[in-house]
Amino acid sequence: MVYSRLLPFRYFGHAIKVLIGKYDDPNEPGQINHYQALATALAATVGMGNVSGVAVAIASGGPGAVFWMWVSAFIGISTKFFTCSLAVMYRGRDDSGQLQGGPMYVIVEGLGKQWRPLAVLFCTAGLIGVLPVFQANQYTQAIRDVVLADMGIAGSFTTNLITALVIVAISSLVIFGGIQRIGKVAGSLVPLMSMLYIAAVLFIIFSSLEKIVPGIMLIFSDAFTGDAVLGGALGSLIIMGITRGTFSNEAGIGTAPMAHGAAKTNEPIREGLVAMLEPVIDTIIICTMTALALIITGVWQESDHNGVTLTAEAFNIGMPGYGHYILTLCITIFSMTTMFAYPYYGTKCFAFLFGTKYQGLFNYFYMASIVLGATASLNVIINIADGFYAMMAIPTMISALLLAPRVMTSAKKYFSQMKEN
Repeated sequence: MVYSRLLPFRYFGHAIKVLIGKYDDPNEPGQINHYQALATALAATVGMGNVSGVAVAIASGGPGAVFWMWVSAFIGISTKFFTCSLAVMYRGRDDSGQLQGGPMYVIVEGLGKQWRPLAVLFCTAGLIGVLPVFQANQYTQAIRDVVLADMGIAGSFTTNLITALVIVAISSLVIFGGIQRIGKVAGSLVPLMSMLYIAAVLFIIFSSLEKIVPGIMLIFSDAFTGDAVLGGALGSLIIMGITRGTFSNEAGIGTAPMAHGAAKTNEPIREGLVAMLEPVIDTIIICTMTALALIITGVWQESDHNGVTLTAEAFNIGMPGYGHYILTLCITIFSMTTMFAYPYYGTKCFAFLFGTKYQGLFNYFYMASIVLGATASLNVIINIADGFYAMMAIPTMISALLLAPRVMTSAKKYFSQMKEN
């Protein structure tokens, strides 16, 4: 942010024009357009992290954790701009000759072949980091605690397993269709899931207008006291907010550059500008709405639940009798679209390590992980996700920092040409 002198923040208007297709050229190299690249990336980021990730943060760290989620998002605007610009700037070709993007290609093409071990680290961690274990875990929890509970059916390993198998069956129909199908499905469902969820949350928030300002003030006041954290440790509160925020928007992790690296464009800066919108949509807008719903309804203080079940309680208080069903519908779309996008990332990592001939094998490993996620505990799943995300972030951010001057050089050239036109 400092090095770029807040450059990404100054061009939000231009980024939106790019997003709506003003500069699309079907003859440019790549596999999907700007909007589909953003939708695919958002399908992976706008998901259970916005629903249950926020609940985990508040339940563990209090409302102040949301402030640090915002911090991660503002930093994420810059990191997404740089990493996704680099994804187009330094695209490489896999062993089948297909044009590809992502941190592994940025490292090899931008830093040189001698840096390949760093690319291997990213891809190895990515094979685990992009597994849908959190999404499967929380969706299964929602089915168990909302749908089955209302039907009088006790949740068990068997019901979790059945839910997991249904998820596998539905996901397979889309996943084995490749990036074009993923882009089309995500492009159709992401706006739908976002509008439905936002409308429901806004209804809850504006049903208690007098609590909105106190709720926002509580986020700010609790952000620096750490009172809600066990032992009053401010550092723990910051870590909780940053990790949940990063889990939500994935800025700096390296997944989004793989989607944006497939965009049809010759302008790296243009794609970086589109990508930087993701933390705004994901964390600043949607996560904040979820947080206010949890705070306004008071469930964060009154319930012993965690994750998606806590959010379901907030929906049921805000919309008695049917709120938790609306949430279940929303998270069905959230979790499914996220699961549609993640295998694209995994197959790219697998292909980089073992070749495109065998990349399809990852999808079977991916499907098996859904069963694991649906039957494991939430704490185990969160620890796995955080650990491997951290391992992915290390090579992604090292390459971004080292290659940042080249992005700035390209940005100056791009914006000077804009002014001339």
